[in-house]
Amino acid sequence: MAKKSIDSQLSSEAVDKLLVLCEEVTRATPEGARRFIEPAPGVLSRATSNQHHIIFGRRGSGKSSLLRKTTAELTIDRRPIAFVDMETFKGHSYPDVLISVLIKSLYEFKKWLEDAATAPTNKKSFWSRLFGTLPKRPPFNKVKTITLSSTLDSMIEDLENQLRAPESAAMQIKQTRSDEQTAGVELDANVGIPGADVKSKASLGVKSAGTTEEKSTYVSHKVEYLHQNILRFQRFFQELSRLSDGSSFLILDDLYHIRKADQAKVIDYFHRIAKGNNLWLKVGTIKHRSEWYQHSDPPIGMKLGDDAKEINLDISLEKFDTLREFLKKILGNLMAETAPPLTIKDLINPTAIDRLIIASGGVTRDFIGIFSYSISQARNRGQTHHRGPKIGAEDVNLATGDYDPIKQEEFKLDSDTDRLLLEKAFQQLVTFCTETSKCNVFLVSKKLSGPARDSIDQLIDLRLIHPVKSRVTLKKGASGEIFEAYMLDLSQYTAARKVHEFQIVDLSASDKDETIRKASLRYDRG
Repeated sequence: MAKKSIDSQLSSEAVDKLLVLCEEVTRATPEGARRFIEPAPGVLSRATSNQHHIIFGRRGSGKSSLLRKTTAELTIDRRPIAFVDMETFKGHSYPDVLISVLIKSLYEFKKWLEDAATAPTNKKSFWSRLFGTLPKRPPFNKVKTITLSSTLDSMIEDLENQLRAPESAAMQIKQTRSDEQTAGVELDANVGIPGADVKSKASLGVKSAGTTEEKSTYVSHKVEYLHQNILRFQRFFQELSRLSDGSSFLILDDLYHIRKADQAKVIDYFHRIAKGNNLWLKVGTIKHRSEWYQHSDPPIGMKLGDDAKEINLDISLEKFDTLREFLKKILGNLMAETAPPLTIKDLINPTAIDRLIIASGGVTRDFIGIFSYSISQARNRGQTHHRGPKIGAEDVNLATGDYDPIKQEEFKLDSDTDRLLLEKAFQQLVTFCTETSKCNVFLVSKKLSGPARDSIDQLIDLRLIHPVKSRVTLKKGASGEIFEAYMLDLSQYTAARKVHEFQIVDLSASDKDETIRKASLRYDRG
C-alpha cells in the first residue's frame, strides 16, 4: 500500500494544485508578498530603510517580490508609497516617458492616500485581505488628507495636459501699451504777499492716450515645463512628509524596460525631487542592461555609493549550499499550501534537486518553472518507467530543454538593440564548450575588458551563462593570472552530454574547484 501511495503522488490532485501555485508565483503580485522569502538576512530591512537603493538581479531573481514585500511592509506602517512598473512605459521617448512616470507615481500616491492612509485600523476586510495583518499606526487626518489629494488632482491634470501637447508649441503673447502725452500751457501769476513779489508758473495738462499692441512668440518645451515645476513637486512631498509624520517611498520596478539612454535622466529628476524632502527611491533593474548615472557636467542620475546603495539579489552557483537551502525553502513552502501538504522527498530524488538548481542557474523563477516542466516530464513517462516514481535528474534535463524557448523569448525582449551581437557572442561560447573544451564550465581572465567583457556581463544578466567561481588559478600555465569560472546554461548541452568525453562538472561535488583549474577550459575569444 505504501508503494502505491508513493506511485500515485505525481498524479494526485495535490500536485495539480502545486502546478497552479507554481504558475502564480512566477509573476510577482501584491498578494504574492506574503510568500516572500529573504535571500539573505537583512535584505528586507534595508529595502524599507530611509535610503535610496538600486536593487539588482537577473529577470526572475526576486526583485519585484522584494519590492512588493517592501510596499506591503511600509503600508502596514502607514508610510506613503507608490509602486510603478516601468514596463508600462517601454518604448516611450524622453521627455514623455518622464512625464508618464510622474503621472503614474502621483496617481499611485493619490490612490494610497485615499485607501491606506485613512482606512480604519479595525477594517480587517481591507488590511487582512491585502497584507495579512493590521497597521501599526493610526489613520491620517482625514481633512488634511483630502486637501492633499486634491492637490494631486491638479498636478496630475497639468501633467496630462503637458503629455498630450506637442513636443514644442509656438505661443503668442499680446501686450497693450498706453502712451500718454501731456500738452502744457504756462501761466504767470502774481501772488501778492506783503513784503514780497512772487511770480509763479503753472501748467494745465491735457492728456491724449494712444494704445499699441505688440506680439511676441516663444517656444514652450516639455523639458522646460519639468524644470519649472520641480519646486511644485518638492512642495508636495514636503507636505506629504508633514501629513504622515515621516518618510514616503517611490518604487520604480524594472527600470531596464525603458530606453537605456533615458534611464539616468528619469532617475535624476526623481532624485532632485526627493533630495531633502523625505522621499526615498527604490529602483529595481538588471545591472548590465541599465544606466543609472552619467558622469557629465553636471552629473545626471544617482551615483552608487554616494547617492544610493546597492542591493544585489543574485546568489551565484559558487554558494551552492546556500542556494540549495534557499530554493528548497521556497519550494517547500509552496508544497505546504497544497491539500494534503506535499514534501520535497515525496516528489523529487536528491540528485534531481541538485540538477534543478544547476539548470536554473540560481534564478528563482527559472527554478520553479523548470520544476513544473519536470513534473510534466515525469507524468508523461509513466510511473512504471525505470527512472522510478519520483522526478529524476533525466526528467530535469528534458524539462530544461522544454523551458528554453521561454528564456530565448525573454532574451530577445531584453537584449534590445544588442541582440545580434549577443547572439553571436553566445554562439561562440556554445561552440567552444560543446566542440572545443567539451565541458560545461569555461574560464575567463579577470583582465578581460571592453566589448568582450560587456558581452559576458550581459549574457549573465540574460541567464544564458552563470557564475560558478569568482577566483580560479590554473594548474599549469598562465602563472599568476586569475580567472573567473562560468557555466553554460544547461539547456545548451542536454544533447551534448551524449557527445564522447563531454564533461559535466558537478557543482555540488567537493572536488569541483580542482576540476575547473584546467588550461583547456580557458576561453580566450574576444
